[in-house]
Amino acid sequence: MKEYYDRRAPGYDDWYLGHGRHASRDAAAWQADLDALTATIASLPPCRTLDVACGTGFLTRHLHGDVVALDQSTAMLEEARKAAPRATFVQGDAFALPFPNAAFARLFTGHFYGHLDEDERVRFLDEARRVAHELVVVDAAVRRDHDLEEIQQRDLPDGTVWPVLKRYFTPESLLGELGRGETLHSGPWFVVTRTQL
Repeated sequence: MKEYYDRRAPGYDDWYLGHGRHASRDAAAWQADLDALTATIASLPPCRTLDVACGTGFLTRHLHGDVVALDQSTAMLEEARKAAPRATFVQGDAFALPFPNAAFARLFTGHFYGHLDEDERVRFLDEARRVAHELVVVDAAVRRDHDLEEIQQRDLPDGTVWPVLKRYFTPESLLGELGRGETLHSGPWFVVTRTQL
C-alpha cells in the first residue's frame, strides 16, 4: 500500500476538491458536507494531537494545538508539509507508533480506519489506546452506490490498478467497533466519531 499512496499523492486531493474524475458528483452537496466536516475538525479543542495516516494534510491543517502528523508515505508527507506547515511530521508505521505511552491527548485519523481488515483494526486500536486518551475517527458514510465493505479497483494516472479494501459506516456501526463514544458529524459522505480510550 505504501507504493500506492506514494504514486497517488500528487493528485490525491482531487478527491476532496472535486477535480478530474471526481467532477461528476453533486458539487454543492459534497462541498456542504466537506465544509461541515472541516468545521467539526476545527472545533475540536486544541491539544497535543497525533494525526495517523495524515496523507496530504488536507484534514491535518484544521487541527489546533500541538499537532504531530504521521504517514508511511514519503510522497504524502511532502504534500502534507505544504498543506499544514505548523504541524510536526514523522514517517512511520500506524501499527507500531514510534511514540511513548500516553504521549498524546488525542489520536486523530481520517479515511484510514475504513481501509483496515479485522486484524489491522485490532492492532491499530491497541496502539491508539497506548499513546492517547481520545480517538477521533473520520471516515466514509454509508452510501447506496457502495457495499458496506468492498474491494475497489483504483486506477491511477500512471495506468496502474490497485485493489483497495474500503468500508462505509453509520455513526452507530463505527462506534460499535470502537466500543463507545459520540457522533460529532454525520453527513451524506462523512462520519466523525469521538471515543475516550
